[in-house]
Amino acid sequence: MADRQIANKIEEYIEKIHYSDRYSDDLYEYRHVILPKPLLKLVPKEFFDDKAGTLRLLSEAEWRGIGITQSLGWEHYEVHAPEPHVLLFRRAKNYAPPPQPQPAPAVRQANARKK
Repeated sequence: MADRQIANKIEEYIEKIHYSDRYSDDLYEYRHVILPKPLLKLVPKEFFDDKAGTLRLLSEAEWRGIGITQSLGWEHYEVHAPEPHVLLFRRAKNYAPPPQPQPAPAVRQANARKK
């Protein structure tokens, strides 16, 4: 399959990723993400655990790289071997995104003069 065809297939599969509703306990909120099985076959081999034959725990950059989109703070924390296309995520129940850095006073003044 040509690279362009593969890229088109990946885009098609990404649109079919299913995101569960959130659920929680005292410490975390959780959700699971279900990848279309054909997309799982296109995930890079280095994302798999050779011994278990399932996905290993992925970093945020890795799971975002395969098309999963979520707000900040989610951690891929569990792999369910019977259903390797289901990824389990959690984040602290009281998670707050880090504040955006404010521009230095000189930058704010320069921007104010431009207005």
